Amino acid sequence: MKKLNVAIAGSGYSARLFHVPFFKADPRFNIKKFFERNTERGKEWVDNVEIVHDYAQLFTPDIDLVVITTPNQTHYDMVKAALTAGKHVLVEKPLVATSSEAMELAKLAQKQKVVLYVYQNRRWDSHILAAQRILSEGLIGEPVDCEIRIERFSKTKNPKVWKETGDAGTGLVYDLGVHLIDQAVHLFGKPQAVFADIRYQHEGALVDDNFDIHLYYEGGLKVSAMASKYAREPAPAFSLHGKLGSYVKQGVDIQEAQLAKGVAPIGDWYREAEELWGVLHTEIEGEIVRKPYPNVKGSYQGLIDNLYDAVANGAALAVTAEQAAFVLHIIEKAFESARQGKKMTL
Repeated sequence: MKKLNVAIAGSGYSARLFHVPFFKADPRFNIKKFFERNTERGKEWVDNVEIVHDYAQLFTPDIDLVVITTPNQTHYDMVKAALTAGKHVLVEKPLVATSSEAMELAKLAQKQKVVLYVYQNRRWDSHILAAQRILSEGLIGEPVDCEIRIERFSKTKNPKVWKETGDAGTGLVYDLGVHLIDQAVHLFGKPQAVFADIRYQHEGALVDDNFDIHLYYEGGLKVSAMASKYAREPAPAFSLHGKLGSYVKQGVDIQEAQLAKGVAPIGDWYREAEELWGVLHTEIEGEIVRKPYPNVKGSYQGLIDNLYDAVANGAALAVTAEQAAFVLHIIEKAFESARQGKKMTL
């Protein structure tokens, strides 16, 4: 087994919750360096780790994989520098601000013969894995409508100042919409058109903080991706309706909450109690059934497993830069739709 040496750029929420725990728990990886501009938080999380304050110091010959968790505005330059240095890269979503930049980086990775992997971990959310199986087994018949939501409540703007600047690639669509749209494309493929309502609800907001994005498919399927910061009582996180029945899950996946509590991603840490499962209400062999639908075994570790196989063994990527570019293309068209007030062809 080849052990991969990892260097992590950034030491904020994303690094602490979504990256360090997985790389620490997995014997196939060794976290060797952190790049931090002014802090040394990495020493609190990883024993004997080296802290550097110059990003280029991550590109030493001993480093196999550079993990970029810095603000969105920095992604393009930092990813390009790491790829140019011949390093494999895992970068937080969104990859970059535009689809053209994403394709440029995808081509650079191909030229350098290295992996460029985008951290779209929410393909491994419990309801997405369950929906995949339900669709593959035809349990709800032909799908006609799907709603995917992340709703929260906040009286104030995001305390992370960089998310509220109004720079390209910031705002709720680029923060959460990039996940929801990726989930939609992952489940149903590429849509034909998009219509969007994107709003700025907080007083003085420079970035969008509410969106309702509709994706339209051949055959009549519509998928709606929605997020809000003014939802004290959120609607179901996931609703899937077909010509035979429905699958609805009320709450969001628990993995982020578990990681925030400090639960190590080992064993069945991601398992949800039965009362948190979604409900399948459908017709099976002529009989109407309504019952909790068990979650499919799987977690964000699935992304890490695929990342390792891609870097160490040349396996195909589950998440590609080209897929990320298409999601960004949808986002660009969504903003155009919201400005013009009409449906846009993709």
